[in-house]
Amino acid sequence: MPINAKVSVHLLCLAPVLGLATGAQAAFLDDSKGSLDLRNFYMNRDFRQGNATQAKAEEWGQGFQLRFESGFTPGALGFGLDATGLLGLKLDSSPDRVGTGLLKSDKEAPRRAQDEYGELAVTAKVRLAKSTLKVGTLQPILPPLMRNDSRLLPQTYRGAWLTSNDVDNLTLDVAKLDRVNQRDSSDNEELTVYNAGKRNIVLGRATTSDDFLFAGGKYQWSPELSGSYYYGALDGIYQQHLVNLVHLLPLGPGQSFKSDIRFARSVDDGGSNVDNDAIGALFTYRTGAHAFSAGYQYLAGDTGFAFVNGADNALLNQVQINDFGNKDEQSWQIRYDYDFVAWGIPGLTLMTRYLSGDNVDRGPGLDDGKTWERNTDLGYVIQSGPLKNLAIKWRNATTRSNFLGDLDENRLFFTYTLPLW
Repeated sequence: MPINAKVSVHLLCLAPVLGLATGAQAAFLDDSKGSLDLRNFYMNRDFRQGNATQAKAEEWGQGFQLRFESGFTPGALGFGLDATGLLGLKLDSSPDRVGTGLLKSDKEAPRRAQDEYGELAVTAKVRLAKSTLKVGTLQPILPPLMRNDSRLLPQTYRGAWLTSNDVDNLTLDVAKLDRVNQRDSSDNEELTVYNAGKRNIVLGRATTSDDFLFAGGKYQWSPELSGSYYYGALDGIYQQHLVNLVHLLPLGPGQSFKSDIRFARSVDDGGSNVDNDAIGALFTYRTGAHAFSAGYQYLAGDTGFAFVNGADNALLNQVQINDFGNKDEQSWQIRYDYDFVAWGIPGLTLMTRYLSGDNVDRGPGLDDGKTWERNTDLGYVIQSGPLKNLAIKWRNATTRSNFLGDLDENRLFFTYTLPLW
């Protein structure tokens, strides 16, 4: 079947979901939104270490996200429904170039990428005053759990999530999740802990969990100062306490100094040896179109930093390839951002940074582990004309290590959101 026909078939299958709202009361539709997100993604990862099992991973895909967000029915207790149709199409891949994370692997032939994969995600919601309960497919972006959206389609979770804004300047969250759908998958699976590199996490009988709980909140003390505390627990594997303090100091016209300080304490939950303290601080001086940043991250304990496998995490030094969260790792970064609006080119931005980590515990008799990574992002958002708001980004990364893979990586993607109503 031609690619265009496949897209049409999958999008038409979502029509019944969108039609659920047609018979509802007008208030249900008053605040509803519909959009189609398009993402065209090419990724090339060149393996430079001598013992690499393949020379490179290189794939190209097209992603579609059809979104519907309803309003709420009238009354003190309002009901609503959100739905998202996710579809990923293979444009290019081969058995010797799989493994980018862009495409779903074929179960019968793991070295081949499937032609297509997708998910129909539905979320019911209930609102009372300024509190909202969502049940179904969720995409949290909070310190204990950050869904990963760095490939063709986003990672999603299944569960229930209550958010309250009833107190001024305070946001409270509590959630319980039991399944994850990874970014290159269409299967809901139990959750696991990330344990690659030199995390040194040892698990007991249970290697998966169907119970992830998080709770906590963020308070805006003033326009310049905010703080948050969150608790997260992957049942039977680890518990975690996360504290974050962010302060923005104005220094005059076009100038500011931002401080971002984070602390996380991770312990076992009866079925592992998780034990880690992670402290990080990132400071950014901004003047006009320039921003200069410097940060430091320190880990201590019996293991590295624990987080849900496949997700992003709250470490300050999580970047394009590495997160510098291994056992006893100490790392620093320097970063520079520039906005070309100062040159009369609005929409064009540049980011470049360098990170270095060392002191990693590689085991008895081995030298300390060391890693460095260099990233460069160049992005442009078209400002006018028929392609207005089309975003183009090139991401380049290089990393070298004495205990991880040596990689050169390029990502090129085009994203566009088409409002439907």
